[in-house]
Amino acid sequence: MNNYHIDTKCIQSGYEPKNGEARVLPIYQSTTYKYDSSEHVAKLFDLEEEGFFYTRLANPTVDCVERKIADLEGGIAAMCTSSGQAATMVAILNICNVGDHIISSSNIYGGTMNLLAVTLKKMGIECTFVDPDASIEELQGLVKDNTKLVFAETIANPSLVVADLEKLAKFAHSNDLPLIVDNTFATPINCRPIEHGADIVLHSTSKYMDGHAVALGGVIVDSGNFNWDNGKFPGLSTPDESYHGMVYTRDCGRAAYITKARVQLMRDMGMAPSPNNAFLLNLGLETLHLRMERHCSNAMKVAEYLEQHNQVLWVNFPGLKSNKYYDLAKKYLPKGVCGVISFGIKGGRQAAVKFMDSLKLASIVVHVADARTSVLHPASTTHRQLNDQQLADCGISPEMIRMSIGIENVDDILNDIEQAFRNI
Repeated sequence: MNNYHIDTKCIQSGYEPKNGEARVLPIYQSTTYKYDSSEHVAKLFDLEEEGFFYTRLANPTVDCVERKIADLEGGIAAMCTSSGQAATMVAILNICNVGDHIISSSNIYGGTMNLLAVTLKKMGIECTFVDPDASIEELQGLVKDNTKLVFAETIANPSLVVADLEKLAKFAHSNDLPLIVDNTFATPINCRPIEHGADIVLHSTSKYMDGHAVALGGVIVDSGNFNWDNGKFPGLSTPDESYHGMVYTRDCGRAAYITKARVQLMRDMGMAPSPNNAFLLNLGLETLHLRMERHCSNAMKVAEYLEQHNQVLWVNFPGLKSNKYYDLAKKYLPKGVCGVISFGIKGGRQAAVKFMDSLKLASIVVHVADARTSVLHPASTTHRQLNDQQLADCGISPEMIRMSIGIENVDDILNDIEQAFRNI
């Protein structure tokens, strides 16, 4: 569907019913598929023919959603997973082994930070975290012989740092390394990292893509642009004896990376999404372009309101001209940033908790980026075990509130915020 706008692709891409078939993508709630001959099944296992033989590896419902997301991001193929965390894990393990090294932005989602700093370290994979604003010269000093990838988030969760994708891509490619970008907050509606040099794009589809907050999921999108046969990635360029001696770069061409992720890692680790969750995800994708426009316009109005409020110390939102990342946001996110805002309330922790508890429309939930406005005070919830100094080290101040602005009428959101301020 290359000739269509992305709005149309949200609705039409991925599933094309034939004459007399269901107009809406069906749920193929089956683990297995019937064939008439063992020869046909053998060809499927040898990847000589396309088809489905076990839902852990591929499923017709999931396949259509993968095709749609690949089309939205401008990649050649995608693979859905059971969660965003699973997508990140597979994306890394697909090219990293014991003794390898990763360079990552230090401003990333806490769960990803823990994966890179703790869990992968136990598996023998080292990670160096770096300020995303570091120069190419500073980044170059971190490269080792065993470095295998560079990782960043388009818009960091929850710090809202905007990554300079072209700088990171230039640095990575000058060292024959791929750039992996988590595009969850921006979505392909606001930013398509592949167009700025990213090689692999990830999403927690549980956020804006789903939109309903009803289904966990993740996805890996392969740009098909990186040269994996450069001597640094033997897992892709030498025979895989567990899969008939296949050499992915030789036998799969541009789809080498995503093919290995599916037939090796998904085969062995099994973090497959359910067909029903893929169906729900597709429903969310059909309205993604409409919802993101509303999320962004609502968030901008709320951020501007907060910036002028006499009970607010500071506001962090890259869409504001006063924000450090405003210029990068205009460059990479011209349609809008996202719906997530953080701000500080005068009066510290006690006032922030009182504000959060006083909200009526906004819900207190440990989640962001769905249709409903939500709020969280990290210092008293997700990070409550830390003292003020430890919170500061994590970039979380006692007065900080994080709000995920939904798609309700913005006046109702603003009125809810104002009545909460009056309660402090």
